[in-house]
Amino acid sequence: MLTRVVVAAGILCLILPASGFAQGFSQGDKTFELSGTGTAENDFDNSAFSFQGALGYFFTDNIEGLVRQDLAFANVGDSSWSAATRVALDYNFDMGRVWPFVGAGLGYIYGDDVDDSWVGGIQGGARVFVNQTTYVLGMAEYEFLLDGGDNDGRWVFSLGIGFRWQ
Repeated sequence: MLTRVVVAAGILCLILPASGFAQGFSQGDKTFELSGTGTAENDFDNSAFSFQGALGYFFTDNIEGLVRQDLAFANVGDSSWSAATRVALDYNFDMGRVWPFVGAGLGYIYGDDVDDSWVGGIQGGARVFVNQTTYVLGMAEYEFLLDGGDNDGRWVFSLGIGFRWQ
């Protein structure tokens, strides 16, 4: 019962509009975002994890430029790693506490278990502010290879936390 109350209170804190503080972005704001994921079998023989970090700068109240870095490690049979370094330009929509965004990016993927390649793609997601400087971020990106050849592309999903400062 106590767990349900705690979960319900947490959800209400995210859903109900906060009063008494300004939320959102303005020209000159900077952002820092972190997200990660991991998986492992119960004996940890086969495991994988990854994390993503991003630094952003708002050129206007709505347009943000970002640099994103992904790093992934896998231990499934042999150990391997892969990474992606990308730049992106996003347009953010001011909806109060919720800031949806759409954008495009360009970057490079590299590592042990991928063919090194330039990538381009589109992205979208939303940020939900929990206070003046902290937000929860959800994002989906579709990237396609720019080197030609077999080009099925890839999806990249992120769920993380972000911070804004001036």
